[in-house]
Amino acid sequence: MDVTYFLATNSDIFLIIVAVISLFIGSFLNVVIYRLPRMIEQNWGDECRVYLGLKTPEDGREKLNLWLPFSHCPACKKDISPWYNIPIISFLFLFGKCAYCKSHISLRYPLVEILTCLASTYVAWRFGFSWQTLGALLFTWVTISLIFIDIDYHILPDHLTLLLLWIGLLLSVFSIYANSHDAILGAILGYLIFAITQWVFELITGKIGMGQGDFKFLAAIGAFLGWQMLPFTILISSLCGIIFGITHMVMKHQYKSVPFPFGPYLGIAGWISLTWGREIWHFYLQTFST
Repeated sequence: MDVTYFLATNSDIFLIIVAVISLFIGSFLNVVIYRLPRMIEQNWGDECRVYLGLKTPEDGREKLNLWLPFSHCPACKKDISPWYNIPIISFLFLFGKCAYCKSHISLRYPLVEILTCLASTYVAWRFGFSWQTLGALLFTWVTISLIFIDIDYHILPDHLTLLLLWIGLLLSVFSIYANSHDAILGAILGYLIFAITQWVFELITGKIGMGQGDFKFLAAIGAFLGWQMLPFTILISSLCGIIFGITHMVMKHQYKSVPFPFGPYLGIAGWISLTWGREIWHFYLQTFST
C-alpha cells in the first residue's frame, strides 16, 4: 500500500505520527534554544579577538554546536543516556531530577516539548495531509525557537529568521500559502514597516525602540503568508504586547520604561495568522464593512 495514500486516508494515524515526531522535535528545539545563543556569543567573541589582534583561547572553553557535545546535565556534566532523554516520559519517570546527581531539571524542557507537540498536532489537523502542513510545521518549530530565545536573550538570530524567510519564499514558488508576487512584497513590506517605524521613533526620541531581528521576523512572516496578512499580524502582536506587557508590569511592579522582547508576541501573531488569520480577517472585514 502506498504510504502517502494510507496517511492521507487515515487522519488519526497521521496525527499520532505527527504528535510523536513533534515530541522529539521539541526535545531538539530545547537544544537549539539553549545552545544557539551561546554559539553566537562565542562567534562574536572570536570575531572581536580577531579584530583586536588577540589570540583565541583554545583550552578551557566548551566548543558548541547543535550536535556536539552530547546532551549532558548542566550540574554534574555527565552525558544523558538515551533512555533518560525520552521526551516527557523521562522527565516524569525521574520526577524532574537528574538521574545521576539529582539536580532539578528545568520545567522549561517538558513545556517546550508539550507546546511543540500540541501546536504541531493542531496544524496537522488544521491542514490535513498536505504540503501546507509541512510548511506550517517548519514555521511552528522555527517560531517556537525564536520565541524562547528572545525571551531569554532579547535576540532573534539571523540563523532562524532568515531561514524562515527563505522557506517562505521557496514555498511561494508553489503558491502553498501565497504566490511569489505577494510573498516578495510581504518580505519587503514586513521589513520596511518596522524599519521605518524604528527610524521615526529614534528620530523623535533618540532611543532605539525595536531591534533589527523584529524587522527580519516580520519580513519572514510576510514571505510565508503574503503582504495581505501583515496588518492582521501587526494588530494581533501589538494587542498581545500591550496585554502581556501591562500584566507583567503590574505583577512585577515595574512601572518604569524597561525593554521587553517583542519577538514572542510577533511569533504568536504569526502563528495565529498562519492557522486562522485569513478567516478571522475576512470575518472582521465583513462585520465592520457593513
